[in-house]
Amino acid sequence: MYRRVAIIGGGAAAAALLSELLERQLPQPLHLDWYTGGGTPARGVAYGTCSDRHLLNVRAASMSMFAAKPHGFLDFAQRGDGSIAGTDFLPRRLYGDYLEAEVAHALQRARAAGHDVRVLPFAVDAMVPENTGVTVIHGEENSRVDAAVLAVGSLPPQPLGGVSEAALENGLYVTEPWGFLAGVKPDAKPRKVVLIGLGLTAVDVLLELSAQWPNAEFTALSRHGLLPEPHLETASAPADDSGELVEAMREAPDIRTWMRLLREAIAQSSDWRTVIDSLRPHTPSLWALLPEAERARFLRHARWAWERVRHRMPPQVLTAMQQLESDGRLHRQRGRLQAVDIADGRLRLDIRLPHGGGVETTDADLVIQTVGLNTDVRRTRHPLVRQLATNGHVTPDPLGLGFVATGESRLQHDGQAWPHFYAIGTLLRGMLWESTAMPEIRQQARQLADRLLAG
Repeated sequence: MYRRVAIIGGGAAAAALLSELLERQLPQPLHLDWYTGGGTPARGVAYGTCSDRHLLNVRAASMSMFAAKPHGFLDFAQRGDGSIAGTDFLPRRLYGDYLEAEVAHALQRARAAGHDVRVLPFAVDAMVPENTGVTVIHGEENSRVDAAVLAVGSLPPQPLGGVSEAALENGLYVTEPWGFLAGVKPDAKPRKVVLIGLGLTAVDVLLELSAQWPNAEFTALSRHGLLPEPHLETASAPADDSGELVEAMREAPDIRTWMRLLREAIAQSSDWRTVIDSLRPHTPSLWALLPEAERARFLRHARWAWERVRHRMPPQVLTAMQQLESDGRLHRQRGRLQAVDIADGRLRLDIRLPHGGGVETTDADLVIQTVGLNTDVRRTRHPLVRQLATNGHVTPDPLGLGFVATGESRLQHDGQAWPHFYAIGTLLRGMLWESTAMPEIRQQARQLADRLLAG
């Protein structure tokens, strides 16, 4: 087993890996450095919200941190409220509490077992992987470890093309919605807010701002103008394992055929959700079959549709969105943002309408970019990831889906895999596609812990 391991990142994926490592009965003590980057360890961006309006998009029974303890989160929640059911969609704040508690327990076990665990509230400035180990650099301190794991989550959002420097500098165009929401205070002033993007992040922003700003009106702009689909009121399970569908998809790895097969399977199903959910265990192996050209075709033409049916809203959130629309406070618009600039102290937006409808100009008091996760290693301002890419220590996925890695999560460079440099979580989308939700993260954490302890 590796004796000295570094985990870089302070979110749920890092917490899951740390806890998996310290959960095991090990033959000798482990030296573990966890660079959390500041903030509250374990919560990260995903679970750092304090608002009970922001709900998990997965039912409580499926949100355990540990693959070997499938009801861990549900048990934690029910200790505080016995009326909670496994089918409930609970606040992400509560899930953050659970992650913190699990990490605290893991650290307590580590001390009792004689492990040397350092929780370091610093961002790592640079890393130098080699065939014999990895050097981790922060400030003036260099630390040599036997193995290192990048668990940095998604990358900082980048402004969309066409956004002027003036719009960014005066703060009226917001690229990082979660940092912005953390500072929002109740305000009855009328204002016009435009959201660019209409996925789950946009829904969370709408839930919070509509409550804090009761006289604000919102326009949500996206390519198709559609909200995410909702979960059913009651939990449903796939009628079968979709074996025939999966086999047919394996035999013809191209997007057009897959879309036809999915439409046919959904037509024969009582509810389309059961078909989509039955594919979840098979998604990484199916994704691996797609040539790069077909992956690019999927990203151009089908990604938006897949995301809205795969990542769904709780039913009560759908009700809230429908109420905003019926009250005239939320307007959904189809189109693409072409430009944003300042005019007379407000933002002026040029929006290209669909089907050759020309360009429409509108104004707003505030624009919030809610286009989803940024995984493009090639164009990031994340200091560590930029250093690794610039120095050739990692290979960016050619489609902007994180890092190129092996099936064992080893990061690649120049066509070769580093023997002791790994990644976990969102920046493995290029290899796995499904690599952002906790059910997938906990499996990755368990498998990676096995590799590290066998190394």
